[in-house]
Amino acid sequence: MSELLLELFSEEIPARMQKRASEDLARLVADALKAAGVEAKAARAFATPRRLALVMEGLPEKTPDVKEERKGPKVGAPEQAIQGFLRAAGLASIDEATVQEDKKGAFYVAVSEKKGRPTAELLAEIVPEVVRAFPWPKSMRWGAGTLRWVRPLHSIVCLLGGKVVPFEIDGIASGDVTRGHRFMGPEEFAVKDFADYVAKLEAHKVILDPAERAKAIHEGARRLADEAGLKLVEDEGLLAEVAGLVEWPVPLIGRIDDEFMSVPQEVLTSTMRANQKYFALKEANGRLAPRFVVVANLVAGDGGRAIVNGNERVLRARFSDARFLWDQDRKHTLESRLPKLEEVVFHAKLGTVREKAERIARLARELAAVIPGVDPKKAELAGRLAKADLVSGMVFEFPELQGLMGSYYAKADGLGDEIADAIAEHYSPLGPSDDVPESALGKVVAFADKLDTLVGFWAIDEQPTGSKDPFALRRAALGIVRILLEGNFRVGLWGVFGDSMTAYTHGGFDWQGKGPRAANDLLAFFADRLKVYLRDRGARHDLVDAVFALNQLGQPQDDLVLIVMRVEALSDFLGSEDGKNLLAGYKRAVNILNIEEKKDKASYGGEPDPALFRQDEERTLFDRIEEARAEATHAIGREDFAAAMTALARLRAPVDAFFDKVTVNADEKDVRENRLRLLSLIRAALHEVADFSKVEG
Repeated sequence: MSELLLELFSEEIPARMQKRASEDLARLVADALKAAGVEAKAARAFATPRRLALVMEGLPEKTPDVKEERKGPKVGAPEQAIQGFLRAAGLASIDEATVQEDKKGAFYVAVSEKKGRPTAELLAEIVPEVVRAFPWPKSMRWGAGTLRWVRPLHSIVCLLGGKVVPFEIDGIASGDVTRGHRFMGPEEFAVKDFADYVAKLEAHKVILDPAERAKAIHEGARRLADEAGLKLVEDEGLLAEVAGLVEWPVPLIGRIDDEFMSVPQEVLTSTMRANQKYFALKEANGRLAPRFVVVANLVAGDGGRAIVNGNERVLRARFSDARFLWDQDRKHTLESRLPKLEEVVFHAKLGTVREKAERIARLARELAAVIPGVDPKKAELAGRLAKADLVSGMVFEFPELQGLMGSYYAKADGLGDEIADAIAEHYSPLGPSDDVPESALGKVVAFADKLDTLVGFWAIDEQPTGSKDPFALRRAALGIVRILLEGNFRVGLWGVFGDSMTAYTHGGFDWQGKGPRAANDLLAFFADRLKVYLRDRGARHDLVDAVFALNQLGQPQDDLVLIVMRVEALSDFLGSEDGKNLLAGYKRAVNILNIEEKKDKASYGGEPDPALFRQDEERTLFDRIEEARAEATHAIGREDFAAAMTALARLRAPVDAFFDKVTVNADEKDVRENRLRLLSLIRAALHEVADFSKVEG
């Protein structure tokens, strides 16, 4: 067994492409080998700014022998069919074929054997094909060649068992020679195998493994922070990106001029992260410290002083620009920016952001009226101003700060912390792991914003399809689900759908009679998002369906908090022995009803006549159903679903007794129909809490 070492050495590969590229290299080579009958025992791929590397262990010296059989025509088939088979199989005569038999008779089979060949020959074909067809997001050509690569490719190392696998790609011949760090180890050197390769790279100031580079960066940055009495602001995304920018990381600490510390710290950290790839540091009180960590790609003779000074100058210029934008933006109030929102299109069919702002304001005021502790006037103002910072200079430069800058400007305008916090929070939650807004006002404005978006896209039939969701509508709906449930807000979705639709109508949108359909579809969409939310917390999706199905039974279910209470009570009930047995009895009753109603082309949903009862089990079941139904209805009215389930659980014994002792399809027509109506009472009683036909099991 042999080891394959492959290195593709080039100019700098963008950091964002390195991880995927290394994975693609391993996958493409492994798949091509597997197609030829060769499987490696282990494969590892690595990336640095200037190279992709792959090591595969356990490769055989040659590919396995392959025996192939090609089935031909039946014995005695027409000559034309025989000749076609011979040509396709590469046989000189039919005598070279064997004869086999199956149930349909004898037929010809061409048996061919392909001897294995050296794995090195196979690799000499595979690697050039992989390189030429490599799936870079962006690639380029250079010089007079035809090869496309992310950046100009300089050399290729390809060794199998320590020997060079010879091939050429666009004039670049494979070999055993590579280079180290661009500045600290630029000379060429030969390698024998992967262990030799890693050791010599490190000797030439290159750390091959990106995980090791990231570890070195993190440990070095934390050490510098500790020495300065500060804490590193953890940032895994930035750490991975910087590890893709350097081959020999050397963290250094720099200083931020005190004059810039009055600029909002989020602006400073965004500038450092997005533009300069610097790590921020914070003081013990959590405030941003006037220091930063920059990662150099070499060991400087002066200890890095010149590098730090240069980066401090660059950062000073960046921060000067940011401070200018901050000062300029504060010369205008958020209210004064609203007219400029008319120049920003929300969606071609749904108008401008200014129109959206007015809809959010209207909807937030309506929501505040039903959510305790929220001032409708403040909700309206926060909703109207929530998007105003989109036309500020700071957000134009740093779009990721939208909302947050609005909160700073609101405080500068004297609008108070409550409105400022609501503006800052109204985009939340941005995903399943993001926090919902902390303040009640923030929850209301975020709810209004997301609901306006959902209703608008439903109005123009732009719902998500399959895996496509270009407007992040699933995320918006899940955000509302979380806001309502985590805030314990008792809001009827039907009502707020109507409020949002009315806001669109006031803005001039013509629903053309499709409002009810849109509302129904949107409620179903929320049901799906609620299932996702509850499933992630261990709840059964079928129980959510069972509760939402009450809408079709004439029992509107649009209060998500109440629905979850029902689902939890239903889950506890069905987890009990009584619940499981009662569900079985319900399904038996419904199956009989469905069969008999279909056969008779009639419905047996009316009340049974006690005078037609012939057995005690009928009377007992009837009495218990009436008692349980009344008790369950009363419990549901006070939203005590556990008590409702307890009441229904008492039906288990009389239902079991009924099916044990009573024959539903009695010979007497009126008795049979009366017993079917009694079964319909079982169905109706359980439908007080959920549609049990939707429950699996």
